[in-house]
Amino acid sequence: MTTYEGQSTLGELGATADAVRRAMESVIEGKPEVVRVSLTVLLAGGHLLLEDVPGVGKTMLAKALARSVDCSVRRIQFTPDLLPSDITGVSIYDQERREFEFKPGAVFSQIVIGDEINRASPKTQSALLEAMEERQVTADGETYRLPEPFMVVATQNPVEMEGTYPLPEAQRDRFMARVSMGYPSFDAELRMMESHGEASPLDGLRPVVQAHQLVKLMEAVRGVHVSAPVRHYALGLLDATRSHPEIRLGASPRAGLQLLRAAKAAAALGGREYVLPDDVQSLAVPVLAHRLLPTAQAQLNRHTTEDFVQEILAHTPMPDAYAQRRGF
Repeated sequence: MTTYEGQSTLGELGATADAVRRAMESVIEGKPEVVRVSLTVLLAGGHLLLEDVPGVGKTMLAKALARSVDCSVRRIQFTPDLLPSDITGVSIYDQERREFEFKPGAVFSQIVIGDEINRASPKTQSALLEAMEERQVTADGETYRLPEPFMVVATQNPVEMEGTYPLPEAQRDRFMARVSMGYPSFDAELRMMESHGEASPLDGLRPVVQAHQLVKLMEAVRGVHVSAPVRHYALGLLDATRSHPEIRLGASPRAGLQLLRAAKAAAALGGREYVLPDDVQSLAVPVLAHRLLPTAQAQLNRHTTEDFVQEILAHTPMPDAYAQRRGF
């Protein structure tokens, strides 16, 4: 990619991202940071976990993202009686043809919305593992590729735990980022009451980017340059999670790879063909915090994994060249 071509592609990416952002913010009031992270994960080719109390707009955000992009969308309501085959698909015997025919499940869609994912059994949750990591489904010895782009947006309620199955570490590690919606500000909630009272804001939402355009932009994101000092800085953050005395499970190598992929998307959204430490910093909490397990004592002290990531960011030195540029 020449400089001109790169600038042209980044300009297209910025314009497209702005259009998607405006479309989403017409539905999601007063949550620009949540929208930004969602777009970053989409362009980085990752999966997003929305975790918060009921009624704050988790499913609305997932639907707004899905409707802003002209992709196939399927919503899965996770319940205790949901079977793995409901997600991946099942082979059915065709009596006329006298052979088994594979009927694709709900995961065969470009954007999959998994609502209340922690209400399904671990066996059903694990049906998503291969799909999220390998972009494929294996059934009866046959492998079926999933469409591109492919993104899982899952929601869960961390407060009401009765009748739920918390996501195991291996499942959480598949999600590139986790975000919490939080309650809206007074003004944002007032605007929501005024504009959302008569009809659903999703009714007027139209796609602003085609699937093939999105795939092209995702390819451009993968070409963003990451320098050696920035890679060393990201690895320093990972090492700090593994040696922290109040963290019993630190960030995995997969976490590091996904942190850099997300940072590439953030750089591209900023119109740059190279990643800065600032890009890594801005995404460290949503990308790393949900992968960490605190010690029992840390839980008793009500220390959150978000607190630990912020602490690590404050104590991990930035690369010298960038620190000097910022006056540190």
